[in-house]
Amino acid sequence: MTTTRPTTATSHAHPALTEAEQAVVEAYHKLYYTKRLWETTTWMGAACLKSPHDVWVYQEILFETRPTLIIETGTAWGGSAHFLGTVLDAMQAMDSSFDARVVSIDTIERPTEIGHPRVTKIKASSTAPETVAQVRSMIGPGDRVMLILDSLHNRDHVYAELVAYGPMVTPGCYAIVEDSNINGHPVFTDYAPDQGPGPFEAVADYLATTDRFEIDRAREKLYMTLNPCGYLRCRAE
Repeated sequence: MTTTRPTTATSHAHPALTEAEQAVVEAYHKLYYTKRLWETTTWMGAACLKSPHDVWVYQEILFETRPTLIIETGTAWGGSAHFLGTVLDAMQAMDSSFDARVVSIDTIERPTEIGHPRVTKIKASSTAPETVAQVRSMIGPGDRVMLILDSLHNRDHVYAELVAYGPMVTPGCYAIVEDSNINGHPVFTDYAPDQGPGPFEAVADYLATTDRFEIDRAREKLYMTLNPCGYLRCRAE
């Protein structure tokens, strides 16, 4: 007899799947990850180190929640920032009154990054107090703020980012904690600085300190996600 897994904050398994179905998803997830297919994904020529399953959900979130400022940590080669900018372009083409921008933070500026007029790049540590203050100063009184964390993927760094930027997220909008799939949820990274407890554990620790966010597993509806339990919806205050 198969059983449906319960919703828990301590398991990456999708609550809508049976154990047999979850095994199929995990087999594909491990194949996708260990073959490093996420390194070969591009958006309009720029490396976008994500799963297409996730970025499809991102555009759904953008369209539904209409953030006017997206804070991204971890620019890498700029593909995800460029993706966000082009989706925002399309949203404005549908509604000329809508306008939005992206601020992307990384300690490295790569010459191959593809820029976008909606994107402002900050070359700095995302957790440095002056960086946090600079980003906070960019939020206008009418802004709706969304957060995407994709820089260093160890627990302490991600937790520090959540503490710093979580309060900036607007109720009804999302904080997305990326790569919560590492440290056995269900894959392991070979990048030494990210080994051990990571984003998944940071989410659990952060949610233990606040009831402002809730895990929205409905955003994992395509089942294959690099961000299990990483879609955090900001509750109404």
